[in-house]
Amino acid sequence: MTHCARAGERGSARLKFLIVMAILGAVACAAYFYVPVAYHAYLYKDLMQTKVDAAAALAYTPAWVTDQLTKSGPEYDVPPEAVITPTQENDRVQVRVQFSKTIEFPGYTYVYEFDHTAQSTQFLGKTK
Repeated sequence: MTHCARAGERGSARLKFLIVMAILGAVACAAYFYVPVAYHAYLYKDLMQTKVDAAAALAYTPAWVTDQLTKSGPEYDVPPEAVITPTQENDRVQVRVQFSKTIEFPGYTYVYEFDHTAQSTQFLGKTK
């Protein structure tokens, strides 16, 4: 009887190993496809903040921010059809960027929605 119990335990251990490996493979696959998109979005948010701060500090127009973000788009994997909406109120510049990006997983398609607004910081010398 012990021989049959050991064989059953080995089969159970193999099944658990295969399940764990399948889960780890799925997580690795998701990370492989999703992480680069999320990382580029994170870097683009930082660029947006840098550009609105520069525009406010140097008194550039909101159109300058749009131009700079459009030129930098391909470097950050931003699609050309991204909607860039700059505004200016008082001495602050604000820009909103919106786009969708399709991420193809094996057997599943995920749509990554980017919608971020960056606003220039309030500079001490610019208060009224």
